[in-house]
Amino acid sequence: MPYATFDNTYARLPERFHARLDPTPVARPQLIQYNDALAAELGLDRLAVDDATLTAIHAGNLVPQGAEPLSAAYAGHQFGGFVPQLGDGRAILLGEVIDRAGRHRDLQLKGSGPTPFSRNGDGRAALGPVLREFLVSEAMHALGIPTTRALAAVTSGEPVYREAVLPGAVLTRVASSHVRVGTFQYFAARADVAAVRILADHVIERHDPAARQAERPYLALLAAVAERQADLVARWMMVGFVHGVMNTDNMAICGETIDFGPCAFLEAYDPAAVFSSIDRGGRYAYANQAPAAQWNLARLAEALLPLIDPDPAIAADLARAVLTQFGASFERAWLSGMRRKLGLLEAHADDAALIERLLEAMHAEEVDFTLAFRRLCAVAQAPAQDAPAAGLRELFADPAGLDRWLADWRRRIGAEAPDAAARVRRMRAANPAFIPRNHRVEQAIDAATRDGDFAPFERLLGVLAHPYDDQAANIEYERPARPGERVDRTYCGT
Repeated sequence: MPYATFDNTYARLPERFHARLDPTPVARPQLIQYNDALAAELGLDRLAVDDATLTAIHAGNLVPQGAEPLSAAYAGHQFGGFVPQLGDGRAILLGEVIDRAGRHRDLQLKGSGPTPFSRNGDGRAALGPVLREFLVSEAMHALGIPTTRALAAVTSGEPVYREAVLPGAVLTRVASSHVRVGTFQYFAARADVAAVRILADHVIERHDPAARQAERPYLALLAAVAERQADLVARWMMVGFVHGVMNTDNMAICGETIDFGPCAFLEAYDPAAVFSSIDRGGRYAYANQAPAAQWNLARLAEALLPLIDPDPAIAADLARAVLTQFGASFERAWLSGMRRKLGLLEAHADDAALIERLLEAMHAEEVDFTLAFRRLCAVAQAPAQDAPAAGLRELFADPAGLDRWLADWRRRIGAEAPDAAARVRRMRAANPAFIPRNHRVEQAIDAATRDGDFAPFERLLGVLAHPYDDQAANIEYERPARPGERVDRTYCGT
């Protein structure tokens, strides 16, 4: 039996979509993490290979039977500036497996060596960014947010030269697909309408087969992508996630979170929060993420215009109508998620105002986003009593504003069916106790890269696998960073 059964649909697209090449072998690979649960979901046969072969596959030293390695071409707007050719500069798509649910899933190696798209780079990845992506992508999955997944991490036994000499590593990433807005832009920029159509048909077949039956299939595709992105960004914001680099080459058509270089999670609530060292103007600040997604979708719409209608004016009007709906779709998803976080079982017209008042109070007092909502769950257990609110009140230097808000919130939930147990279950399922706090992620990375100690990484990975559970043995992972531990800047993994 082979390790995996491949059906490589992207490799069957015309040659101008990709460059075929094998990964570049590394010197002394060592497997440091393997996601057995994900492997089982993908239908991979772990028992079909010994440990050395498994390591060789995920290091890029051995191409598994049935794989057709390639690096994909794409373009992208990076912080608003268009780059007509980017592509997989340090990644190689091994191929596509069909998981146990019958879905195609990409297996991609990151840090697997130079490709024709490397732009004079070495095509390698340092250990730190590999561990960051492994931790955060798996945490996002556990939080219930659509995301690429991490299957394996391998140290290369070779140095990587950045600002300093760093240990190298290779990550095996899993995605529903790696087609990006920038993939469409690559061909649109070359006026290759035939390729845009081939790509759109590929995406419809893989992700949106219902669009094929629509009166205008490519407009239906745009609408489906927009709906996925509205939901995705709302889910990010429910847990305080700041992507940090929402360029069009980092927006996956499948609606999964992709690329975790300069991402971070809010501690003190601040809608203007920026962590990415390269986002100097705050283009992708926490509260700017929905407008940024809409801007990216407009670039996708531009690429699809020739397919939507042969009359450019008609095509533009139709696409504009879809893009205009994005704001309403995001607002619905955001309100629905925030109602769950507040334990509101019904929808009222003044819910948005109630939500905003709490967020404004949290912002004014620099209150930890995750702790505040988790502690509100305790208040919901006995909303008429003062004692359960003590843990929430202590987060506020001056709780007077919170107290006024709590009085209104209590009246609001009192108008609903008095099922406190159902309300608390709903809230606890929407308000995690544990997130990948920036300082914890950095501590795990530092221990591994500096000392070769992977125990902090392993423990953090285990904590983040159950974010909505109470974990008495790991209570210290709930707390925000102390002043000396704060991580205010995150960096791109390249």
